[in-house]
Parts: sequence; C-alpha cells; structure tokens
Amino acid sequence: MKAIRIKQPAGLDNLTLTKLDAPAPPGPGEILVRLHGSSLNYHDFAVVIGAIPTANGRIPMADGAGVVEAVGAGVGEFKPGDHVVSCFFPHWLDGAPLVGDFATVPGDGVDGYAREYVTVPAQFFTRAPRGWSHAEAATLTTAGLTAWRALVVEGQLKAGDIVLVLGTGGVSIFALQIARAMGAVVIATSSSDEKLDRLRGMGAAHGINYRTTPDWGHAVRDYTGGRGVDHVVEVGGPGTLPQSIAAVRIGGHISLIGVLTGRGGEVPTAALMAKQARLQGIIVGNRRQQLEMVRGLEATGIRPVIDSLFALEDIANAFWHEQSGRHFGKICLEF
Repeated sequence: MKAIRIKQPAGLDNLTLTKLDAPAPPGPGEILVRLHGSSLNYHDFAVVIGAIPTANGRIPMADGAGVVEAVGAGVGEFKPGDHVVSCFFPHWLDGAPLVGDFATVPGDGVDGYAREYVTVPAQFFTRAPRGWSHAEAATLTTAGLTAWRALVVEGQLKAGDIVLVLGTGGVSIFALQIARAMGAVVIATSSSDEKLDRLRGMGAAHGINYRTTPDWGHAVRDYTGGRGVDHVVEVGGPGTLPQSIAAVRIGGHISLIGVLTGRGGEVPTAALMAKQARLQGIIVGNRRQQLEMVRGLEATGIRPVIDSLFALEDIANAFWHEQSGRHFGKICLEF
C-alpha cells in the first residue's frame, strides 16, 4: 500500500511516498479500514516541518476517513462497508480530559493516516455522517470536534448567544456554522475583506478586518452595545488574546485552541480578572463527544467548507497551500 513518511530532518521537501506491506487482518476488537481521505490542520503542519519533533519515518496526519473492510471477533459497532472517521485521542473515550500531550495522537506520537489501509482497535474510529464524502468526514477529527467542544460542550451554547470567531480556518468556519445552526449571532474577523464577505454570506452578522482595525476587541464590544460577546473561539494565541479579552463580556467564555501567533507571551491578567471571564485551553475532544457531534451535524444539515483537494502523493503542495494562508475552510487529501 502507498503511504507518506516524514524523513528526518523534517520539512516539506522530506515528505516521502513509500510502499508498505498490507496491514494484518483485524484481530479481536479490531477493524481494517481502507482510508480514502484526510484533512490538514496546523498541528499536522507543525509535525511535518519539524516544529513538533517526531520519530524518523513517522506517517503523518491525525485525520482519517474511509470504509471498514473487515472486522475482528467481538466487534459489534461496525460492519464491512460502514463509513468511518478517526478519533484524535483514540484512548480518550468519555469523561473529563485524560491526556495532556500528543503521545497517542495519530500522525504525532504514533503513525497517522497518510496511508491507504490501517488495522486498529474499533474504538479508534466512529461512524461518519451519512451521505458525506470521505474528505468531508475527515474534517471532523480535529477541526470539527474542536469547534463542537468549544461551543456546545464547554461553552453550553444557546440561541441568542453572541460568538466571536477569528479568521477563516477550519475550526473558525465550523464554529460559525455550529453557532448559526443553534441560533447564535456570529461576529468574525479576517485580514481579507473578500473573506469577510464570504463569512457574511455564511451567516456572520458582522465582520471586522483586523489589519485595518487593529483594536478589534473594542470594535467588537462597540458592535454589541458595550456588552461584549458570550464566546470567543480563540485560535491565535498570545498575539490575539488581549483583544479577545477586550471583546468578551463579563463572565464570558474564551476557548483557547490555537497558538498561530506563538506559544508564549504576555496575558493581560488584570483585564481577564476584571471580566471574570473563563479562559479555557481546549485540545479537540473525546470519542463520546465525536459521536454526539456526528448526530448533531446530521440533524442540522451542516456540511464542511472544503477549500481544495489534493492527492496523497501531492501532500507537500497541500501543505504549501496551507502555509500561504490563501485558503478558506479545509484543505483535504483524497485518495
């Protein structure tokens, strides 16, 4: 079977297409999945360029979707022909967070899904939404579940809430779609007026260009009549957090899910205390939350926004496209 490996030193020029032996038949509790899709995330990018160190020869990509080809003894949840999608934390099945690192995450601590077949325990996957393509389903493992957990699970989103999303990456667009489907109002930021127009077309009530309005946190508060937003889906990290704190209402919720502007920096703690806001770090979610998300997406009719599709062997160009920042929504592999 075809697979991609990261040859050290890591870098986009060292993503190598290789041939591997076919995986073993599934044993008790296992399933054999023919993979057909994956999607790119910032975490995957950090791994393949070496910003997050990994083993020589690691197979990248945390997201995987495909078709069950065989099941082992004792597997009752799946049958051959079922469409499935992978779990980011395959051993975190339910309940409170159990992991604080990426040691068990496919494509990082263990081999991922940039390959054609995989034999794994059945708990490593859930069913995919009915009628979705494999590329669409693959967007859920990381980006979709992160947005779902931030707003629905931890944020307890309700109709009439005001949600602020930053940028036009996969998590932010999923958050916009989920918020609108549940009756919330969405404010969005971007550095591109063209992208802001697209976000308004998807239901955003207001858009702010953060390049022309660098004090966008106060602009958000002004738009809400001085109240601030109930939820911030914070993907930037230290470079954007002060503005997010300015934008959130007293007692509001900030989901810190990204570090696009760096891994450390000053936090205006006095402003955060004055807001009495909840700042919560979030890394994706558990298997139970993914099952609930799939049901929710089927009920609302939400479908992911896919920017572009690349072949497995064209994975380096897919990451170059991600690095350019020109994309709107998810970049996917289809194979």
